[in-house]
Amino acid sequence: MHNHKIIKTNEKKILILNTGGTISSIKSTYGYEPVAGYVESVMSTMPLFKHRDLPRYNIQEYDPLLDSSNMTIDDWNRMGCDIAAAYDEYDGFVILHGTDTMAYTAAALSFMLENLSKPVIITGSQIPLSEVRNDALDNIITALWLCAHQPINEVCIYFNQYLVRGNRGQKVHAQLLHAFDSPNFPHLAMLGIQIELQHELLLPKPTGSFRLQTMIPQLLANFRLFPGFSVAIFESLIQQPLRGLILETYGSGNAPNNNPYFLNLLKKACAAGMIIVNCTQCYQGKVEMHQYATGHGLYEAGLISGHDMTKEAIHCKLQYLLSKKLTNNKIKRKMEENICGELGVN
Repeated sequence: MHNHKIIKTNEKKILILNTGGTISSIKSTYGYEPVAGYVESVMSTMPLFKHRDLPRYNIQEYDPLLDSSNMTIDDWNRMGCDIAAAYDEYDGFVILHGTDTMAYTAAALSFMLENLSKPVIITGSQIPLSEVRNDALDNIITALWLCAHQPINEVCIYFNQYLVRGNRGQKVHAQLLHAFDSPNFPHLAMLGIQIELQHELLLPKPTGSFRLQTMIPQLLANFRLFPGFSVAIFESLIQQPLRGLILETYGSGNAPNNNPYFLNLLKKACAAGMIIVNCTQCYQGKVEMHQYATGHGLYEAGLISGHDMTKEAIHCKLQYLLSKKLTNNKIKRKMEENICGELGVN
Protein backbone atom coordinates (compact mmCIF):
# COMPACT_ATOMS: atom_id res chain seq x y z
CA MET A 1 0.00 0.00 0.00
CA HIS A 2 1.17 3.48 -0.82
CA ASN A 3 0.27 6.58 1.10
CA HIS A 4 -0.71 9.10 -1.52
CA LYS A 5 -0.15 12.62 -0.27
CA ILE A 6 -2.91 14.98 -1.48
CA ILE A 7 -1.23 17.88 -3.21
CA LYS A 8 -3.30 21.05 -3.39
CA THR A 9 -3.68 22.13 -6.97
CA ASN A 10 -3.58 25.70 -5.83
CA GLU A 11 -0.90 27.10 -3.56
CA LYS A 12 -2.07 30.66 -3.85
CA LYS A 13 -2.45 32.63 -0.65
CA ILE A 14 -5.35 35.04 -0.08
CA LEU A 15 -5.87 37.61 2.66
CA ILE A 16 -9.46 37.95 3.87
CA LEU A 17 -10.29 41.28 5.49
CA ASN A 18 -13.43 40.85 7.56
CA THR A 19 -14.93 44.31 8.15
CA GLY A 20 -18.27 43.05 9.46
CA GLY A 21 -21.75 43.34 7.97
CA THR A 22 -24.63 40.87 7.82
CA ILE A 23 -22.28 38.00 6.91
CA SER A 24 -20.68 38.20 10.41
CA SER A 25 -23.91 38.80 12.31
CA ILE A 26 -25.83 36.83 14.91
CA LYS A 27 -29.38 37.60 16.03
CA SER A 28 -29.56 39.78 19.15
CA THR A 29 -32.37 41.51 21.06
CA TYR A 30 -32.08 44.51 18.73
CA GLY A 31 -31.75 42.57 15.47
CA TYR A 32 -28.65 41.22 13.71
CA GLU A 33 -25.26 42.44 14.98
CA PRO A 34 -21.73 41.51 13.81
CA VAL A 35 -19.94 39.20 16.27
CA ALA A 36 -16.15 39.00 16.55
CA GLY A 37 -14.53 35.70 15.59
CA TYR A 38 -17.69 34.06 14.30
CA VAL A 39 -16.85 33.81 10.58
CA GLU A 40 -13.33 32.54 11.29
CA SER A 41 -14.61 29.88 13.71
CA VAL A 42 -17.11 28.57 11.14
CA MET A 43 -14.56 28.53 8.30
CA SER A 44 -11.94 26.76 10.41
CA THR A 45 -14.30 23.90 11.24
CA MET A 46 -15.64 23.31 7.71
CA PRO A 47 -13.67 20.78 5.60
CA LEU A 48 -14.95 22.62 2.51
CA PHE A 49 -12.48 25.48 3.11
CA LYS A 50 -9.57 23.01 2.97
CA HIS A 51 -10.63 21.75 -0.47
CA ARG A 52 -7.75 21.37 -2.93
CA ASP A 53 -9.38 23.83 -5.35
CA LEU A 54 -9.43 26.63 -2.82
CA PRO A 55 -6.39 28.73 -1.93
CA ARG A 56 -4.80 29.02 1.48
CA TYR A 57 -6.07 32.06 3.36
CA ASN A 58 -5.52 34.18 6.43
CA ILE A 59 -8.26 36.25 8.04
CA GLN A 60 -7.69 39.71 9.42
CA GLU A 61 -10.73 40.83 11.38
CA TYR A 62 -11.53 44.45 12.11
CA ASP A 63 -12.22 45.59 15.66
CA PRO A 64 -14.90 46.68 16.03
CA LEU A 65 -16.72 44.87 13.26
CA LEU A 66 -18.91 47.34 11.40
CA ASP A 67 -22.40 47.42 10.05
CA SER A 68 -21.57 48.96 6.66
CA SER A 69 -23.96 51.87 7.31
CA ASN A 70 -21.24 53.04 9.73
CA MET A 71 -18.44 53.01 7.11
CA THR A 72 -16.39 56.18 6.75
CA ILE A 73 -13.49 57.36 4.62
CA ASP A 74 -11.18 56.32 7.48
CA ASP A 75 -12.38 52.73 6.97
CA TRP A 76 -11.65 52.93 3.23
CA ASN A 77 -8.15 54.17 4.06
CA ARG A 78 -7.68 51.36 6.57
CA MET A 79 -8.65 48.73 3.97
CA GLY A 80 -6.37 50.36 1.39
CA CYS A 81 -3.45 50.47 3.85
CA ASP A 82 -4.00 46.84 4.90
CA ILE A 83 -3.97 45.71 1.26
CA ALA A 84 -0.88 47.83 0.50
CA ALA A 85 0.97 46.45 3.56
CA ALA A 86 0.23 42.83 2.56
CA TYR A 87 0.39 43.37 -1.20
CA ASP A 88 3.64 41.47 -1.85
CA GLU A 89 2.81 38.63 0.52
CA TYR A 90 -0.56 37.62 -0.96
CA ASP A 91 -1.91 36.67 -4.40
CA GLY A 92 -5.28 38.31 -3.87
CA PHE A 93 -7.68 39.81 -1.37
CA VAL A 94 -11.26 39.11 -0.32
CA ILE A 95 -13.12 41.75 1.69
CA LEU A 96 -16.16 40.69 3.71
CA HIS A 97 -18.39 43.74 3.93
CA GLY A 98 -21.96 44.78 4.68
CA THR A 99 -24.12 45.28 1.61
CA ASP A 100 -25.50 48.77 2.31
CA THR A 101 -22.34 50.71 1.39
CA MET A 102 -20.48 47.95 -0.46
CA ALA A 103 -20.76 49.78 -3.81
CA TYR A 104 -19.14 52.89 -2.31
CA THR A 105 -16.23 50.90 -0.84
CA ALA A 106 -15.75 49.00 -4.11
CA ALA A 107 -15.69 52.24 -6.12
CA ALA A 108 -13.37 53.99 -3.65
CA LEU A 109 -10.84 51.13 -3.59
CA SER A 110 -10.90 50.86 -7.40
CA PHE A 111 -9.43 54.37 -7.55
CA MET A 112 -7.24 54.20 -4.43
CA LEU A 113 -5.44 50.97 -5.43
CA GLU A 114 -3.56 52.42 -8.40
CA ASN A 115 -2.01 49.95 -10.88
CA LEU A 116 -3.62 47.01 -9.11
CA SER A 117 -2.39 43.73 -10.58
CA LYS A 118 -4.12 41.30 -8.22
CA PRO A 119 -7.78 40.47 -7.52
CA VAL A 120 -9.60 42.36 -4.79
CA ILE A 121 -13.07 40.84 -4.43
CA ILE A 122 -15.64 42.32 -2.10
CA THR A 123 -18.50 40.14 -0.96
CA GLY A 124 -20.97 39.72 1.86
CA SER A 125 -24.44 38.27 2.26
CA GLN A 126 -28.10 39.11 2.64
CA ILE A 127 -28.59 36.31 5.21
CA PRO A 128 -25.97 35.83 7.98
CA LEU A 129 -23.63 32.85 7.93
CA SER A 130 -25.14 31.99 11.35
CA GLU A 131 -28.51 31.11 9.75
CA VAL A 132 -29.05 27.59 8.39
CA ARG A 133 -30.38 29.07 5.11
CA ASN A 134 -27.80 31.58 3.97
CA ASP A 135 -26.09 32.98 0.88
CA ALA A 136 -22.87 33.67 2.78
CA LEU A 137 -21.18 30.33 2.21
CA ASP A 138 -21.34 30.39 -1.60
CA ASN A 139 -20.30 34.04 -1.73
CA ILE A 140 -17.15 33.44 0.36
CA ILE A 141 -16.21 30.20 -1.43
CA THR A 142 -16.67 31.63 -4.92
CA ALA A 143 -14.80 34.85 -4.08
CA LEU A 144 -11.85 32.74 -2.86
CA TRP A 145 -12.06 30.50 -5.92
CA LEU A 146 -12.09 33.49 -8.30
CA CYS A 147 -9.03 34.97 -6.56
CA ALA A 148 -7.18 31.70 -6.99
CA HIS A 149 -8.15 30.77 -10.54
CA GLN A 150 -8.99 33.83 -12.63
CA PRO A 151 -6.78 36.57 -14.13
CA ILE A 152 -8.43 39.47 -12.29
CA ASN A 153 -6.46 42.71 -11.85
CA GLU A 154 -9.16 44.94 -10.44
CA VAL A 155 -11.62 45.54 -7.61
CA CYS A 156 -14.84 43.53 -8.08
CA ILE A 157 -18.03 42.71 -6.24
CA TYR A 158 -19.04 39.05 -6.23
CA PHE A 159 -22.62 38.38 -5.16
CA ASN A 160 -25.15 35.66 -5.87
CA GLN A 161 -23.48 34.14 -8.98
CA TYR A 162 -22.49 37.47 -10.55
CA LEU A 163 -19.11 39.18 -10.68
CA VAL A 164 -19.32 42.90 -11.42
CA ARG A 165 -16.70 45.63 -11.74
CA GLY A 166 -16.46 47.38 -8.37
CA ASN A 167 -16.95 50.90 -9.70
CA ARG A 168 -19.90 49.82 -11.88
CA GLY A 169 -21.88 48.01 -9.19
CA GLN A 170 -24.92 49.17 -7.25
CA LYS A 171 -27.07 47.60 -4.58
CA VAL A 172 -30.38 47.05 -6.37
CA HIS A 173 -32.46 45.11 -3.86
CA ALA A 174 -32.82 45.33 -0.09
CA GLN A 175 -34.29 41.83 0.37
CA LEU A 176 -33.48 39.55 -2.58
CA LEU A 177 -30.30 37.47 -2.71
CA HIS A 178 -29.61 39.08 -6.10
CA ALA A 179 -28.67 42.30 -4.32
CA PHE A 180 -26.09 43.75 -6.74
CA ASP A 181 -26.09 44.61 -10.39
CA SER A 182 -24.15 46.67 -12.92
CA PRO A 183 -26.58 49.02 -14.70
CA ASN A 184 -24.34 50.38 -17.46
CA PHE A 185 -21.74 47.65 -17.93
CA PRO A 186 -22.02 43.89 -18.57
CA HIS A 187 -21.34 41.40 -15.78
CA LEU A 188 -17.69 40.30 -15.74
CA ALA A 189 -18.79 36.73 -14.99
CA MET A 190 -21.83 34.58 -14.36
CA LEU A 191 -21.09 31.57 -12.17
CA GLY A 192 -23.91 29.08 -12.45
CA ILE A 193 -23.36 25.43 -13.35
CA GLN A 194 -21.03 26.76 -16.04
CA ILE A 195 -18.51 29.53 -15.34
CA GLU A 196 -18.86 32.23 -17.94
CA LEU A 197 -16.03 34.74 -17.52
CA GLN A 198 -15.95 37.62 -20.01
CA HIS A 199 -12.17 37.83 -20.39
CA GLU A 200 -12.38 40.64 -22.94
CA LEU A 201 -14.12 42.88 -20.38
CA LEU A 202 -11.54 42.46 -17.61
CA LEU A 203 -9.05 45.27 -17.09
CA PRO A 204 -5.61 44.42 -18.51
CA LYS A 205 -2.67 43.92 -16.17
CA PRO A 206 -1.19 47.37 -15.56
CA THR A 207 2.37 48.22 -16.56
CA GLY A 208 3.06 50.66 -13.72
CA SER A 209 3.90 49.65 -10.17
CA PHE A 210 1.24 49.40 -7.48
CA ARG A 211 0.57 52.53 -5.44
CA LEU A 212 -1.96 53.43 -2.76
CA GLN A 213 -3.63 56.83 -2.88
CA THR A 214 -5.34 57.41 0.45
CA MET A 215 -8.45 59.56 0.60
CA ILE A 216 -8.46 62.97 2.28
CA PRO A 217 -12.05 63.73 3.36
CA GLN A 218 -13.59 66.46 1.22
CA LEU A 219 -16.73 68.49 1.70
CA LEU A 220 -19.08 67.06 -0.94
CA ALA A 221 -22.86 67.06 -1.28
CA ASN A 222 -25.61 65.55 -3.43
CA PHE A 223 -28.74 67.41 -4.45
CA ARG A 224 -31.58 65.53 -6.11
CA LEU A 225 -33.96 67.52 -8.29
CA PHE A 226 -37.71 66.97 -8.11
CA PRO A 227 -40.62 68.93 -9.57
CA GLY A 228 -41.09 72.05 -7.48
CA PHE A 229 -37.78 71.77 -5.54
CA SER A 230 -36.90 74.80 -3.43
CA VAL A 231 -34.27 77.02 -5.04
CA ALA A 232 -33.81 78.68 -1.63
CA ILE A 233 -32.77 75.36 -0.05
CA PHE A 234 -30.43 74.73 -2.98
CA GLU A 235 -28.96 78.21 -2.54
CA SER A 236 -28.31 77.64 1.16
CA LEU A 237 -26.58 74.34 0.32
CA ILE A 238 -24.17 75.82 -2.22
CA GLN A 239 -23.31 78.67 0.15
CA GLN A 240 -21.50 76.02 2.22
CA PRO A 241 -17.76 75.71 1.51
CA LEU A 242 -18.29 72.69 -0.77
CA ARG A 243 -15.47 71.38 -2.95
CA GLY A 244 -17.86 69.37 -5.07
CA LEU A 245 -21.56 68.87 -5.70
CA ILE A 246 -23.31 65.98 -7.45
CA LEU A 247 -26.49 67.30 -9.04
CA GLU A 248 -28.92 64.43 -9.64
CA THR A 249 -30.89 65.53 -12.70
CA TYR A 250 -33.69 64.15 -14.84
CA GLY A 251 -33.31 61.84 -17.84
CA SER A 252 -30.20 62.47 -19.91
CA GLY A 253 -29.01 65.24 -17.59
CA ASN A 254 -31.82 67.79 -17.69
CA ALA A 255 -32.94 70.47 -15.22
CA PRO A 256 -35.36 73.41 -15.32
CA ASN A 257 -34.14 76.09 -17.77
CA ASN A 258 -36.98 78.53 -17.13
CA ASN A 259 -35.57 79.78 -13.83
CA PRO A 260 -32.65 82.16 -14.55
CA TYR A 261 -31.94 82.50 -10.81
CA PHE A 262 -31.28 78.75 -10.41
CA LEU A 263 -29.01 78.63 -13.49
CA ASN A 264 -27.20 81.74 -12.28
CA LEU A 265 -26.56 80.13 -8.88
CA LEU A 266 -24.95 77.17 -10.66
CA LYS A 267 -22.89 79.46 -12.87
CA LYS A 268 -21.61 81.49 -9.92
CA ALA A 269 -20.74 78.34 -7.92
CA CYS A 270 -18.80 76.85 -10.87
CA ALA A 271 -16.99 80.16 -11.46
CA ALA A 272 -16.02 80.26 -7.77
CA GLY A 273 -14.31 76.86 -8.09
CA MET A 274 -16.98 74.37 -6.98
CA ILE A 275 -16.89 71.23 -9.12
CA ILE A 276 -20.49 70.35 -10.02
CA VAL A 277 -21.12 67.00 -11.70
CA ASN A 278 -24.31 66.36 -13.64
CA CYS A 279 -25.54 62.87 -12.74
CA THR A 280 -28.72 61.26 -14.06
CA GLN A 281 -31.35 59.94 -11.65
CA CYS A 282 -32.04 57.11 -14.11
CA TYR A 283 -30.87 53.61 -13.22
CA GLN A 284 -29.52 53.06 -16.75
CA GLY A 285 -28.25 55.37 -19.46
CA LYS A 286 -25.99 58.39 -19.50
CA VAL A 287 -25.85 62.17 -19.28
CA GLU A 288 -25.89 63.95 -22.64
CA MET A 289 -26.15 67.67 -21.98
CA HIS A 290 -26.43 68.64 -25.65
CA GLN A 291 -29.54 66.54 -26.31
CA TYR A 292 -32.10 69.00 -24.88
CA ALA A 293 -32.14 72.72 -24.13
CA THR A 294 -32.84 71.80 -20.48
CA GLY A 295 -29.48 70.01 -20.40
CA HIS A 296 -27.60 72.57 -22.45
CA GLY A 297 -28.36 75.22 -19.80
CA LEU A 298 -26.36 73.18 -17.27
CA TYR A 299 -23.47 72.82 -19.70
CA GLU A 300 -23.48 76.58 -20.24
CA ALA A 301 -23.41 77.11 -16.48
CA GLY A 302 -20.18 75.08 -16.22
CA LEU A 303 -21.33 71.64 -15.03
CA ILE A 304 -19.34 68.61 -16.07
CA SER A 305 -20.91 65.37 -17.24
CA GLY A 306 -21.12 62.27 -15.09
CA HIS A 307 -21.62 60.28 -18.35
CA ASP A 308 -22.72 56.72 -17.47
CA MET A 309 -21.08 56.47 -14.05
CA THR A 310 -23.02 55.35 -10.99
CA LYS A 311 -23.66 57.91 -8.24
CA GLU A 312 -21.30 55.90 -6.02
CA ALA A 313 -18.51 56.00 -8.61
CA ILE A 314 -18.94 59.75 -9.18
CA HIS A 315 -18.77 60.44 -5.46
CA CYS A 316 -15.67 58.30 -4.90
CA LYS A 317 -13.90 59.52 -8.04
CA LEU A 318 -14.40 63.12 -6.96
CA GLN A 319 -13.07 62.31 -3.47
CA TYR A 320 -10.08 60.56 -5.04
CA LEU A 321 -9.17 63.31 -7.51
CA LEU A 322 -9.54 66.02 -4.85
CA SER A 323 -7.31 63.92 -2.54
CA LYS A 324 -4.59 64.02 -5.22
CA LYS A 325 -4.59 67.82 -4.90
CA LEU A 326 -4.86 68.43 -8.63
CA THR A 327 -5.93 71.75 -10.13
CA ASN A 328 -9.66 72.24 -10.68
CA ASN A 329 -9.23 72.15 -14.44
CA LYS A 330 -7.35 68.86 -14.26
CA ILE A 331 -9.99 67.37 -11.92
CA LYS A 332 -12.76 68.40 -14.33
CA ARG A 333 -10.89 66.82 -17.23
CA LYS A 334 -10.14 63.62 -15.30
CA MET A 335 -13.77 63.30 -14.12
CA GLU A 336 -14.76 62.86 -17.77
CA GLU A 337 -11.91 60.43 -18.55
CA ASN A 338 -11.98 56.69 -17.96
CA ILE A 339 -9.43 55.91 -15.22
CA CYS A 340 -10.17 52.29 -14.27
CA GLY A 341 -13.23 51.11 -16.15
CA GLU A 342 -15.76 53.32 -14.35
CA LEU A 343 -16.87 55.22 -17.43
CA GLY A 344 -17.88 54.23 -20.95
CA VAL A 345 -15.75 55.78 -23.64
CA ASN A 346 -18.04 57.82 -25.86
